[in-house]
Formats: sequence, structure tokens, C-alpha cells
Amino acid sequence: MTDSILLALIVIPCLVVAIVFHEVAHGLVANMLGDPTAKMRGRLTFNPIKHVDPIGTLLVPGALWLFGGPIFGWAKPVPVMKNRLKNPRYGMMAVAAAGPVMNFLLALVGAVGLGVLGANGVAPTNVIATGLFYFILINLFLGFFNLLPIPPFDGGHIVEGLLPRSLAAQWSKVQQMGMLVLIVLIAVSWAFPQSNIIGNTIGWPVEWAMGKLSVVANAIAGSLS
Repeated sequence: MTDSILLALIVIPCLVVAIVFHEVAHGLVANMLGDPTAKMRGRLTFNPIKHVDPIGTLLVPGALWLFGGPIFGWAKPVPVMKNRLKNPRYGMMAVAAAGPVMNFLLALVGAVGLGVLGANGVAPTNVIATGLFYFILINLFLGFFNLLPIPPFDGGHIVEGLLPRSLAAQWSKVQQMGMLVLIVLIAVSWAFPQSNIIGNTIGWPVEWAMGKLSVVANAIAGSLS
């Protein structure tokens, strides 16, 4: 029980940071491309209280952790007015991509941190090192998960921007059913854990990226030693 509590104290802050930075990145890029809605509504802040969604940030990650599933979640979506963007079609793609890109950058920062710790002789079992490991893992998972090419994920918006305009209009209608798709995905994952749908879908890119970032961490540790 003590180990579980300690793990929760490590994982939860990592998850909150990953989710909040993800959402702020959406808002920042939208603001840069002509839509100040997020800024006007006070969402360009790293204060987690402004972004917490009771279900996506607390209930779902907590339940997944208790049932041994992959831990992920979401925050209240940053408001983006597509028609305010200078180029709505491609601007929305950039806004959508900003969240996962932020998560990948955070994972890289975590790898650099691990490398610095390693150069200073800190063991991988150290609490800080463990926290950075989970920080990297969570950010990679969140980044790749959101790139799934289905609504309501960021990948769905990117697909919409790549489709011909006639198909994009139909795809946009599918986006409205996004929350139902997410609920079904979570329900199936819980009901049939042996199927490991999420793990089989994005597990391999997460493992690949973890391997690459491990190389980065080791290289930094070696260069600073």
C-alpha cells in the first residue's frame, strides 16, 4: 500500500503537468495564428485549477490506475474558434499538433534531466529519477494517444485538415460523436483488458521513443561524467 501511495504521488503530478502543458500549447498556437479566445478566457495559464476536468483529470486516471490499466486523461479543452484563425483549415491542424508536440518536448526535457542525474551518480531507483522516468513515459503516451487519427483526438483534427474539402465536411460531422468514441474505447479496455487495445495501438511507438530518449539520457550522462 505504501508503494502504491508513493507511486501515485509521483505519477499524478507528472500527469497533471503533461495535460496542462498540452492544453496551454493548443491555446498559445491558436493565439499566434489569430484566435485569442483562450487568452481572453484566461486559459493561457499553467495554473492546473483552470484546466482540471473532474472526469478526465481525476476520475478516469484514478480508475485506470486502480484497475491496472494504462494511465491517461484529459483536461478541459482549451476553447478554439476555428473561424478566427488566419487560415482555418491548416491553422486548426497546427493548433491540434501543438499539444502532442509539447508532450514530446517535455519527454525530451525529462530525458535530459535523467542524463544530468546519471552524470551525478544518482541511481535510477532514486525518487527523482523514478519521477522523471514516469514523466517521460506519461508524456510520450499522452502525445501518441492524442495523435490517434480518430475524433475527438488531435489526430482527428489533423486528418480533417488533410482530407479533400468534401470529405473534410463529413469528417467534421463525425467529430461531434468524439466523446462517444472515447467512452466506448475506455469501456472496451476495461471490459476486455486482455485485448490491450490501447497498448497494442500505441505501445510500440511509445517503446520506440523511450528507447531513443534512453540513448539521449545515456549520451548526456556520459558527456557530463
